[in-house]
Amino acid sequence: MSREDELRETLNQAAKDIARTQSNPRTWHSWVVYLLGRLEDEAIRGNPTYNESYGDMLSALQDAIRNHQRTGSW
Repeated sequence: MSREDELRETLNQAAKDIARTQSNPRTWHSWVVYLLGRLEDEAIRGNPTYNESYGDMLSALQDAIRNHQRTGSW
């Protein structure tokens, strides 16, 4: 199994665990915010200049969310 496949499996399991712990999707907001915060910490810890890149990623994520709301697909 590749590193990417292992990471996907880890994220799939985390999503299942969150859904099992709190079944109402409205409550997942805090977990998504928590994950984004940890990712930001990791980006900056790896290289402080990635702070701008992290902001770019958030902008792309906003675009993907808007697109999902319009089209229903990721």
